[in-house]
Amino acid sequence: MCGIAGILNHRKTVSSAELKRMTDVIHHRGPDGEGHWINADSSVGLGHRRLAILDLSEKGHQPMHFGNNRFTVTFNGEIYNYEELKKSPHLANISFHSDSDTEVLIALYAKLGASCLELLEGMFAFAIWDEQEKELFCARDRFGEKPFYFAYETGAHFVFGSEIKQLFEWGIKKEANNALLFQYLQNNNILHDPTRPDLTFYENVFSLEPAHFIIIDNNLRLTKKRYWDLDLANENTSITLTDAAEQFHSLFERSVKLRLRSDVPVGSSLSGGLDSSAIVCMVDKLTKNETIDQKTFSARFPNFVRDEGKFMQYVIDRTNVDPHFTFPSAALFSEEFNRLCYHQEEPFNGPSAFAQWEVMKLAKSQNVTVLLDGQGADESLAGYHYYYETYLKELQLKDSEKYLIELAAYREFHNPYYLKEQTELPGGTKEKLKSLLRPAYRKLFPLPQEKKYLSPDFLNLDFTQQFGTIIPLQGHQGGLKEQLYVNNCVIGLNNLLRFADRNSMAFSREMRLPFLDHHLVEFIFSLPNEFKIHEGWTKYVMRIAMEDILPPEITWRKDKIGYEPPFREWMQDTSIKDTVSDALKDLEQRGIVNKKRKQTGHTDEWNALVVSQTIFS
Repeated sequence: MCGIAGILNHRKTVSSAELKRMTDVIHHRGPDGEGHWINADSSVGLGHRRLAILDLSEKGHQPMHFGNNRFTVTFNGEIYNYEELKKSPHLANISFHSDSDTEVLIALYAKLGASCLELLEGMFAFAIWDEQEKELFCARDRFGEKPFYFAYETGAHFVFGSEIKQLFEWGIKKEANNALLFQYLQNNNILHDPTRPDLTFYENVFSLEPAHFIIIDNNLRLTKKRYWDLDLANENTSITLTDAAEQFHSLFERSVKLRLRSDVPVGSSLSGGLDSSAIVCMVDKLTKNETIDQKTFSARFPNFVRDEGKFMQYVIDRTNVDPHFTFPSAALFSEEFNRLCYHQEEPFNGPSAFAQWEVMKLAKSQNVTVLLDGQGADESLAGYHYYYETYLKELQLKDSEKYLIELAAYREFHNPYYLKEQTELPGGTKEKLKSLLRPAYRKLFPLPQEKKYLSPDFLNLDFTQQFGTIIPLQGHQGGLKEQLYVNNCVIGLNNLLRFADRNSMAFSREMRLPFLDHHLVEFIFSLPNEFKIHEGWTKYVMRIAMEDILPPEITWRKDKIGYEPPFREWMQDTSIKDTVSDALKDLEQRGIVNKKRKQTGHTDEWNALVVSQTIFS
């Protein structure tokens, strides 16, 4: 886990000074070392900041060379199956000089080229320069766990880094993408433009999409290609629930085991929910013969109705863990908010990111460098409650008997206010079904030209008229499987991964996500929908699969919270009120927020606060 940087420039020579500026600004991503390399004609430079996880010796130093210095790599992430790859026929005749996954990666690329990506299991963003072909190859992992930002001008330059601030250090002008800014401020939408997932909140700054690679040739022309995707047509209709649960357990256990590979201490984030609890319990199972207990890190909110302490304790009592807790507060939020925004770089929704920030800080205080975390399960296993609506809509059109069973079970379990208008008569019209969808669903599957604004007149009229376009998501309307695909591979998950990467790396911590093992995700997507949502239960196959190692209070828990701070209470804090007021005035002066706006709500205030501190600070 590290930070990377690179420059290709045909207009002037690349200097070590500009590379160093780009790596110095991400010192937090790699406090254990730095490296810079420039090729013979000074047209290419690669930089690196190192967070030592595997092979802590100097042999793991980057940028790393291979093939008589033909290939040079700068790499951020982990290749979890590097030991297996090292022994594979592809690398049978290679004499390795280190125990690092970086050397395995560059050797595999030298052997297979872009095809090497099909063999990699892990999270990664890397660039490899081929001095013979005068070509740069850049790739990002399947789900986008590791970031890769770039700016380019055909025939002139290509500049990249792990964080956007590196591009500004090189010389890219910091200028807001106002069209995306409008979507966030007016529609509370951080999902960007799904037709252009490479866009960021800054003009002329792009993100390499997950599961893509790009090649920059000697004329600085960019070619992009997707190398992996989920197959929605692949469905195993003959598998039994018992067999599915067994396979899930086996794949999940393998995923966790691979992610325990480390030469530094590994712990876990424990929120009290099903996902993080499953990881903690599986780690406990795999490490039961070790003398050092697994350290867990959690955020608590005492005296708040949605505090998860009770559920954390069920897991703690069931396992041999060494628990640690942090207690985020309004005062702490006010103190840390600017720093949080500096590291996040782009807008984010809600204060739960701050709770995760404090968990990472806590892990650093305990000298635990690697944390396993439960992100990614909801997006493949239909963990969010709004997936029910998609599933019910699909069943109403396809299977009226099952529809009635699932509707009754959901009402009994959850008594949802947003399904109170749902008819129990099967076969409702498509238009009626659309009208029943809650706003969170409509954001993912908006109707043509639908306008859903927050506070009326919140934004300046000129700003709205100039940048207030509606961005419908086309081509992804459908059932549950299609929506899960959208959340995994189009919009949704990538933003959560961005928050996690920035929060963890701000404290030089590495976050590993067992639920994003691509073999596990592919298997989950091959299962029938009823294995994911079943008689009121979400993540049903997982609950069955993990029943033997989880406390029953967790396995069969109905509600879903996660880290949810008492933010409405925090917003009454004088210091936070003053900060919000300053943010609103800042956006007024910039012609974004309407000076004569009507009363604002908490969402408006939060969005203004975040935009002011991330985009315009």
